[in-house]
Amino acid sequence: MQIKDVLLAPGNGAFFYDDQAAIRAGALQDGFVYVGEPVTPDFKSIRVPASSLSVGLVLVDDTVVWGDMMSVQYSGAGGRDVLFETTHISDLTSRIVVPRLFDVDVSRYLDACAKVFEPIGHKRLPLAIEYGVSQALLRAAAHLQRTTMAEIVCSEFNLPLPTRRVPIYCQSGDARETNVDKMILKDVDVLPHGLINSRQKFGVDGQTFIEFVKWVSTRTREIGRPGYHPVLHFDVYSWIGQEIGLDPKRIADFICRVAETVPGFALNIEAPADFGSTQAQIENYAKIVSILDKRGSRARIVVDERCNTLEDIRHFAEAKAAHLVQIKTPDVGSIADTARAVLICKENKVGAYIGGSCTETDLSAQASVHIAVATQVDMMLAKPGMGVDEAFSIVGNEQNRLLAMLNRRRTKNEIIG
Repeated sequence: MQIKDVLLAPGNGAFFYDDQAAIRAGALQDGFVYVGEPVTPDFKSIRVPASSLSVGLVLVDDTVVWGDMMSVQYSGAGGRDVLFETTHISDLTSRIVVPRLFDVDVSRYLDACAKVFEPIGHKRLPLAIEYGVSQALLRAAAHLQRTTMAEIVCSEFNLPLPTRRVPIYCQSGDARETNVDKMILKDVDVLPHGLINSRQKFGVDGQTFIEFVKWVSTRTREIGRPGYHPVLHFDVYSWIGQEIGLDPKRIADFICRVAETVPGFALNIEAPADFGSTQAQIENYAKIVSILDKRGSRARIVVDERCNTLEDIRHFAEAKAAHLVQIKTPDVGSIADTARAVLICKENKVGAYIGGSCTETDLSAQASVHIAVATQVDMMLAKPGMGVDEAFSIVGNEQNRLLAMLNRRRTKNEIIG
């Protein structure tokens, strides 16, 4: 028995859970809160402080390794799991998951995940449980084998030890102008997200959004160092489709028009429209991608909503229904499935970025870094929270420490060899 006890500790996510349906329906902001009644089930208000639950595995040498469970900001939207409720998740973990943990070999990471996450009947465990427990199991395997989490992933998936740094993408939250300046001064690789999640921020015919895109490019040239040339990435929360309609050609026309306003910059547009179902999303996103590619546009489509689970990601990748897939880690479930999702994207020659949510924690962000570096994704999200400084520090520093350790390991092996 390698796990001799399991600890559970309630905690806080780094931001808030938001009722996306209520916000899309026009809920107004009053300071930091949203005014009005919630629409999505389980929300008692439109904006709810994010909660989390830490799971600690007490190993035979009394070392405790941790993982964190939580949901994403827009829980219950776009086919996602319902709002995270600590008491319910704690009870389910104690009754179902803990007995399984006592019966696995944690040095065999993928085998351990497979046994612990077996369905209950025909029903999958809540994805938040898979996410947090899989982080703890990954740390346990790394501890027992005296290695990094990234090396466990490389070993389990037969990947070479990585050498390349993964670009980091920061998100601005509502403090857009201030946080864009921070990102530019810190040489962030991909920016700024923008949180274009309401009609007010998108504007009539998207004019407010276009002006913001132009401002970001201008500001980059004004205060960025010489030679600094980030990728511009904007999450529009389906507002292109909501404002100008769901015709793929019209959506592609609009995206091309946006790209033309920022010549010389690569442009990512995330979640341009919501077509109402996963299948409709795949079919119509594939059309938008095809149109942009035929026109030779510098714009790339990024899928988020309705592309949640590993199987969703497989379907989008195989259909070429995005240039870049956000692998939203808490929505995928087991962090081992995040690694699998990256490899599926690579097999289908579709870009992959390891994202996640502002509601996550320092521990889940650090574990995500190890998956991102091990699988060599196209980019990874600076998380948790909506402030640039903390998230960029947590993810960036973890990556730099990891690469330093891997470089030492590689050098040492070369000397021995």
